[in-house]
Amino acid sequence: MELLDNLPELSVSELSNQVKRTVETSFDRVRVRGEISRPSFAASGHVYLTLKDDKAVLDGVVWRGNAQRLSVRPEEGMEVICTGKITTYPGRSKYQMVIEQMELAGEGALLKLLEDRRRKLAAEGLFDEDRKRALPFLPRVIGVVTSPTGAVIRDILHRLTDRFPVHVLVAPVLVQGENAKTQIAAAIRGFNAMPEGGVVPRPDLLIVARGGGSLEDLWSFNEEEVVRAAAESEIPLISAVGHETDTTLIDFASDRRAPTPTAAAEIAVPVRSELLAQVMDDEGRLLNAVTRRLGEARTRLDGMARGLGDPRSLIESRAQTVDYLDQRLAAGMERGLDQRAMAVARLADRLPRPETQLARIAGDLAVLSQRLEAVGERFQDSRRSAFERVAARLRPEPITRAARQASVDLERGGARLEAAMDRGLSDIAARLGGLDGLLRANSFERTLDRGFALVRDDAGVPVLSASEAKPGQAVSLQFKDGEASAVIGARARRSGARSAKPEEKPEAKPAAKQETLF
Repeated sequence: MELLDNLPELSVSELSNQVKRTVETSFDRVRVRGEISRPSFAASGHVYLTLKDDKAVLDGVVWRGNAQRLSVRPEEGMEVICTGKITTYPGRSKYQMVIEQMELAGEGALLKLLEDRRRKLAAEGLFDEDRKRALPFLPRVIGVVTSPTGAVIRDILHRLTDRFPVHVLVAPVLVQGENAKTQIAAAIRGFNAMPEGGVVPRPDLLIVARGGGSLEDLWSFNEEEVVRAAAESEIPLISAVGHETDTTLIDFASDRRAPTPTAAAEIAVPVRSELLAQVMDDEGRLLNAVTRRLGEARTRLDGMARGLGDPRSLIESRAQTVDYLDQRLAAGMERGLDQRAMAVARLADRLPRPETQLARIAGDLAVLSQRLEAVGERFQDSRRSAFERVAARLRPEPITRAARQASVDLERGGARLEAAMDRGLSDIAARLGGLDGLLRANSFERTLDRGFALVRDDAGVPVLSASEAKPGQAVSLQFKDGEASAVIGARARRSGARSAKPEEKPEAKPAAKQETLF
C-alpha cells in the first residue's frame, strides 16, 4: 500500500498526453504496408481510411496538404505502402497513423489496378474502334498537351518544322504527380471548348505527349479522368506517352497511338517536300493523260472527218440542188397555170350565153302556159259533162226495191257514224277534262291559294331569286285574290325575324281573268 501511495495522481488528459508523446517519440517515422479499406474524402480535404492485413487493423488519416500531393488516389482494396508517423487521438483513446506519402505495394499491384481499370472502361465502350475518328490530312492548327519545360515539346516542334510548318498551340501541364491528371483532362476539354472562328484558332488535331518513365511516372495517363477526357474529345487526338514499349490507358481511348512524341509529329503532318514532289508528279501525269486523251480524240475526229467528207463542199452541193429544184418549181408552176387557163377557156366556150339561156327559158314558159290553159278548158268541159250526166240520173223515176234497201242501209250507216262520232267526242272530252284537272293541280294559282305570292318586275317577268331583286326596284305581287304593287327594300338576312308592326296592305286591284289554255 505504501508503494501505491507514492504514485502520483494523473488526470485522464495528462495520461493521454504522456501516451501520445511516448508513441510519437517511439514511432515518429514508420512505413506500413496494408490494404486500404473504407476510404473517406471529407469536405475539408482530409482523407480518412483504414489499413488492414489478415490479423490487425490500423486507422489512418491524410491531412489536406499531403492529400493533394499523393501520387495515387486511395481506393478500396488497393494494397499500398504508407510512410508517416504513429499518433494517438485522446478524444477516443485510439491510435492512428498520420500518412504523409503513399505508394502502391509493388509493380504487381499497379498492374492489377491498371488491368481492372482497363476492363471497366472497355466495358463502357470507351475503347471501341468505331468511336475513333480519322486524322486530318493536313491540319492548320495543332494543339499539344505536354510539359512546357521538357525535351518532348522541343522534339515535336523541331519535327513539325522539318516536315511541314503549322501553327502550334501548347497547353502547359504537369505530366507527373497528383495534380497532373486534373491539368491534362482540363487541357483536352479546353481545346475542345474553343469556338470555331474565334480570336485563337481552334486546333484541328491534338497531341498528348510525355517522355519515358516508370509505371509510376506514367500513372497520370492511366487515370480515369484523363482517359474519359480523351474519349470525349471531338478533335482527333494522338497519344504519345513514353517510349515504344510503354502502354497507358489513354493509348486505347485516343484516335491514334504514336510510339514516341517525335513519331506523333510525323503522323500529324506529311513531309512538305515529299508532298510537293507528289503534287508535281501528279501534275505531270495529269498533263500526259490529258495530252494523250486529246491526241486520241483528235485522231478519231480526223478519221470521222475523212469519212464524212468536206462539210463546205457538201453544203455547196446541197445549195446547188436547191437552186435547181427552185427553178424547176417556178417553171412547173407557170406551166400549170397556163394549162388551167386553157382549160377554163375551153369550158367557157362550151357554156351557153346567158341571153340564149334566158330566151330558151322564156319560150318554155310560154309553151307551158298555153298547155296549162288548154288543160283547164278540158277540165271545165269534163266537169260540165259529168254534172249533166249526174243530173240526168237524178231525174224522178219509179222507186225500186233496191233503192229502198240502199236508203235503209244509208240511214243505218249514218246512225252508226253519228254514234261513233259521239263516243269519240266523249272520249276526247274526258281526256281534256283530266288534263284540265292536272293542269289546275299543277298551276301556280293553287300555290297562291296556300298563301304564297308571285313576284314580277315592271316587264312582267317573274323574279325567281333574291339575287335578281335590286333595292328600289318596282315589282308587282300577285295573290290569289288580286295584285299589289311593291318596291324592293334593303336585302334582309335569310333567317331574319318578321317586322313587329305589319305594314298596311295596299288596296288590291281586281284580279285579271286568266285566259283559258284551250
